[in-house]
Order: sequence, then structure tokens, then C-alpha cells
Amino acid sequence: MEIYDHPTFRMACEQFDLVADHLQINDNDRARLKYPKRSMTVALPIHCDDGSTRMFTGYRVQHHLTLGPTKGGLRYHPDVTLGEVAALAMWMSWKCALTGLPYGGAKGGVTCDPRKLSITELERITRRYTQEMIPFIGEKVDVMAPDMGTNEQVMAWIMDTYSVHTGYTVPGIVTGKPVSIGGSLGRREATGRGVGYLINRALDVTGLAPSQCRAVVQGFGNVGSVTAFSLAKFGVKVIAVSDAFGGLYNEQGIDLWKLEEHVAKTSSVVGFSEAQPITNQDLLELPCEILVPAALERQITHDNAAKINCRILAEAANGPTTPAAD
Repeated sequence: MEIYDHPTFRMACEQFDLVADHLQINDNDRARLKYPKRSMTVALPIHCDDGSTRMFTGYRVQHHLTLGPTKGGLRYHPDVTLGEVAALAMWMSWKCALTGLPYGGAKGGVTCDPRKLSITELERITRRYTQEMIPFIGEKVDVMAPDMGTNEQVMAWIMDTYSVHTGYTVPGIVTGKPVSIGGSLGRREATGRGVGYLINRALDVTGLAPSQCRAVVQGFGNVGSVTAFSLAKFGVKVIAVSDAFGGLYNEQGIDLWKLEEHVAKTSSVVGFSEAQPITNQDLLELPCEILVPAALERQITHDNAAKINCRILAEAANGPTTPAAD
């Protein structure tokens, strides 16, 4: 289907076909398992703080509705497209199936740069997006969650908007909401801690001592930062990190507590005085024992795969390694 044509969706389809060939899935069944059940595109006219009205585009893809309600994140990013969201929804279906959860996969997104929007503009976008999606979401239909560019506050706005529509509080419409309104303790840190735990188990299997290991983390957001702190807790030395604005490298190890204070003040790792700048591309190719891509998809490709110089590649992002690179 041409409406989903996007490099990330083509990548997900290629991954699916590789496994489908191995499992000898009938050709007649493949399209049904591959293409989304339902996709929505909505226009979001928003009154901005400067008095202008800007139009944003929102998406929600529900990939698989056979096993139960769909479940998946909502991301705010300038490069969000329907094809990318469809790929992420397909991957979410696989995750739910592999872990035995009675959910199908879903994903949503708004094409915007949250760093360039005020808190009031983000609230207007979120509430308008939720209003447009009300006919298609619900506790037994589709449950949203935080993803790149969204957080507990965004989930609270969604919950409030949906609850006002229904006339009563509906905490089950989202996960990842603040603990004070029904969220789960430790939820925000769960993914990063899970990545750190699995890396520690992989170190046991390979016989590597954490204290002798160097880690590189691409993406110092919610997942990447918690992963870095988890690895440091195990004794691993984190020598490089990055975000959307740039990267840092210090072969002696980065003081993560000081870096966190810097990020809290500047909203970026760039400019941290106790490490030298490094590009994202060079960061991926640094010699290390542990490499954690925790940013966007398709970061390790056919072009740079041979230059990756690690013992353990721990994928914390969605689809960071292309099939050709794999």
C-alpha cells in the first residue's frame, strides 16, 4: 500500500518477510499480518502563543485488533509520518505477541518539534489530538503511552480530555501517567532499567566483568539516560553519550550525575565541560564493549555496520539496526 511507503515501514516488512519465509507462512496470510487494520490521519489547527494559527498533522495506526485492544506509544517529532507510525505499530504487535500480552500493536504521532513549542502549545496540540481520536480509542479499544517527545504530562492531558468527554475519570485510557493520578511507580524508568538488566545478563554469558567494560549510549533521553545510570550502577564505565543536538566523549568516563545537572539546565548534553564533543556517527563507531542505540530507528546500516566496534549491541530504540546491517 503506497500510503505506508516509508523506509522504516519497508524495513519492518523486510524483517517480517524474512521470518515468514522461515516459518513458511502462506502468501495469502502475509498481507493480513503485515498491513495495519486501521489508520487515522487528523488535522490539528492550533492557536499559538504569538496569535497565529498553525496546522499540525496527527496519526494513529492500529495494526492488529484480533488479540484484544491495541496498545502503543504517542510520539512528537518533526519527522513523524504515517509510514513510520505504521512500522512502529507493527513492531508493537510483535512485542505484545512475544511476551504473551492480550494486546495488538498501535502507535501514534504528531508531526511537530516539541522543543520549539511552549507548554501551552503542547497542551493544545495534545488535547486537540485526543478529541479527534476519541471515536477510535478507549480502554477496550486502544490505549496510548509515552514515546519520543511525550511524557507523563502529555498522558495526563490525554486522560483529562478523554475523561471530560465520558463524564467520569478514565485512568485506563493511557499508561505512563503521573503516579498521583493512577500511574505505576517505576514506569518511567522501566525500559532503561530493563535494558541495563539484560546487558548485565549478557555480560555474565560472555564472561565480561562490568568493571572492565566501556559503554556508549546513543540517545540520552528517557531510555538512554536511565540505561546509562543502570550500567554505571553495575560498575560499567560510560565513555560517550549523545542526544539530538550532539554527542560527548571522555575516555576516562563521564560523571553522569554532573551531566544530568547540565541537561536539566540546558535541555541538552551539548556544552558539558567535562567531555569533548563527538558526532553521532563517530560515537557509534567508538571502540567499546557495550553499544546502546537508544535514539531513532535505522541508525546502524549497511554503510556503517562493519565499523561497529563493540562486544554487545543492546538495542534500546525501535528498529535501530536495518536488516542489511544485521
